[in-house]
Amino acid sequence: MNRWEQLTGGGSGEQYAARFAELAERGQDVHGEARLCATLVPPGSRVLDAGCGTGRVLVQLAELGYDGAGVDQDASMLAVARRTAPELTWVQADLSDFDPAAAGLAPGFDLVVAAGNVFPLLAPGTEAAVVGVLARALRPGGLLVAGFGLDREHLPVPPGLTLAQYDAYCAEAGLSPTDRFATWDADPYEGGGYAVSIHRR
Repeated sequence: MNRWEQLTGGGSGEQYAARFAELAERGQDVHGEARLCATLVPPGSRVLDAGCGTGRVLVQLAELGYDGAGVDQDASMLAVARRTAPELTWVQADLSDFDPAAAGLAPGFDLVVAAGNVFPLLAPGTEAAVVGVLARALRPGGLLVAGFGLDREHLPVPPGLTLAQYDAYCAEAGLSPTDRFATWDADPYEGGGYAVSIHRR
C-alpha cells in the first residue's frame, strides 16, 4: 500500500476533484503544471501523466494539443478522469511495476510528468523503481518533470524523500538534470520546501 492509500483509503476521487473545482471557481490558477510542460515540448508531443489522479493535468494538456495517457493506482481518482475525458487513455496500475507496452501504450513518450506529490506518496522503498519505470517510458532525449514537497508544510505526510536522493535515483536510471524550479511557474529554486525538477534521458 502506498502512502496515498494509507492517507485517503483509496476513495477520495470526488472530493479531490471538488476541491480543485472550487479553487478554479475562486479564480485561482490550477493549471500551472500543464503550462510548464507546454513550454518544454511542442503541441503534438506524447505525454505520460504518472500518478494522474483525476486527470487535471493531462486533460488540460490535451486541450492544448498534446497526445498522451494517464496512469494511477487509485480507482476512485481514475473514475473521475474517465468521466471527465473518456476520449483519453487512462490506465490503472502501480507505478513501481507499470509496463506501458502491457497497457497497450506505444513506447517513447516525449515527456513524463509526475505532479501532485507523487513521489513522496509512493510506498516507501519504491521510489528508485518508479524513477526507473518512468525513465524507460521516455524516448531518448525525453524529459521527466516531477514536482513535490520536501517538508511538512508542503506535504500531507511526514517528509521521506530528499532532492539528493531523487537526483541519485534519476542518475541511476540514466537521467541527467536540466532545471530545477521552486514552483510550476518556473520561479528559481533557492532551497525551499517545494521543488520542480526536470531531468532528461
